[in-house]
Amino acid sequence: MFKQKKQLPKKQSNFRVALEAICLALLVRSLLFEPFHIPSGSMKSGLLEGDFIIVSKFSYGYSKYSFPLGLAPIKERIFSKKPERGDVVVFRLPTNPKINYIKRLIGMPGDKIQLINGELYINDQLISKKENGYFLDQNLMIPQYQEILPNGKQYNILDQVANSVADDTPIYRVPQGHYFLMGDNRDNSQDSRFITKVGFVPEKNLIGRAKFIFMSTQDSLLKFWSWHENIRFNRIFAKIK
Repeated sequence: MFKQKKQLPKKQSNFRVALEAICLALLVRSLLFEPFHIPSGSMKSGLLEGDFIIVSKFSYGYSKYSFPLGLAPIKERIFSKKPERGDVVVFRLPTNPKINYIKRLIGMPGDKIQLINGELYINDQLISKKENGYFLDQNLMIPQYQEILPNGKQYNILDQVANSVADDTPIYRVPQGHYFLMGDNRDNSQDSRFITKVGFVPEKNLIGRAKFIFMSTQDSLLKFWSWHENIRFNRIFAKIK
């Protein structure tokens, strides 16, 4: 005769199921995909305040910052993969690694970056920029441009203010093992142009590549009674370019 398998008490069984679910969620969040919320307009017009995005954690390999609380004993990166110029990247702020930032990767290790009169130069090459209509932002029509990087990557940027504080910069020489990232909303982005606040981003600070928007709302999702007005349904599952 076969012995009947011993049944766990209901409370203990429920606890084990909950524990397994938590472990699985942490594993997926650490190794595969992680949700992030866009809190500012620094990446307009592509990303808006209130967008919730999915970031691929395995795109660039893993560092200690890939894991909750940064507790993993990883010195630099494992299974490292190089990001591509033009990627929209989530990273830990070098000056305060507790904070997540999202910007576009402009400068690779060894590059020379400079802005002159709002025009972007990479290794002394003027980056193509052409007018691409306007972006409506809080009843303001902001000039929009299409920028094309040397590898063919195309995306829209906003440039509203002539001769803003970061339209004319010194030459930035990107150190090895570091990257230079900028917001698409060029006049309203604290990014690598501001050396003491962001500066060059070490490779180990890269979290992952932004892939798509899974939800977008103009107000708190807790206000379920106004979802029909606040959820931007046309942005759900939109790919991040």
